[in-house]
Amino acid sequence: MQGNATYQQIRHQLDGGKITCLEVVSHYLSNIESKNADLNAFLTVYDEEAIERAKEIDDRLKRGKAGRLAGMIVGIKDVLCYQDHPLQCGSQILDGFNSQFNATVVQRLLDEDAIIIGRNNCDEFAMGSSCENSAFGPVKNADNTNRVPGGSSGGCAVAVQADMCTISLGTDTGGSVRQPASFCGTVGLKPTYSRISRHGLAAYASTFDVIGIFSHTIADAAL
Repeated sequence: MQGNATYQQIRHQLDGGKITCLEVVSHYLSNIESKNADLNAFLTVYDEEAIERAKEIDDRLKRGKAGRLAGMIVGIKDVLCYQDHPLQCGSQILDGFNSQFNATVVQRLLDEDAIIIGRNNCDEFAMGSSCENSAFGPVKNADNTNRVPGGSSGGCAVAVQADMCTISLGTDTGGSVRQPASFCGTVGLKPTYSRISRHGLAAYASTFDVIGIFSHTIADAAL
């Protein structure tokens, strides 16, 4: 699998039988293993779970039953609920807490056979513009580790920038998707307020918070 592939390229290869979903997951897990220690974009990686889901989705692809997002590997900002998985908002305050339900955005991804590969680092409680203010250490810009990736969704931007996932979901209250996307050279979309459900998002400012998308291309973000 080629580096920095778009989802449309990945899906074309999956549908053509040139690669498997398991190979796609393995590609990203390998990149996370080799890069994340320096970049600190992921707080938790769901490696075993991602591998098992990949096997299930490969079976659905063979039977022509796979969802629209089969083989899309997604990182989620550490403010989005993923049932039975950690949610800490970049803070030690929520240490040991696991989400009790899926955020609407997470459930919709899972329903279409996307794979959540891990949770992304962020400024604590999404309050920051450089991703230096996480309780778990700063996120580094993959193009130059002496520079910040922007924030608060810096871990999400770097995860896509460094080819550690296909897509990542962040949040934008006052620029927290658009600014890190600019700093890291990715596509960053802040949709119109209420266009994407906020259910399952740990709020910063409810009347401003928007769940946004990091991707390599506009077409992937649109999908």
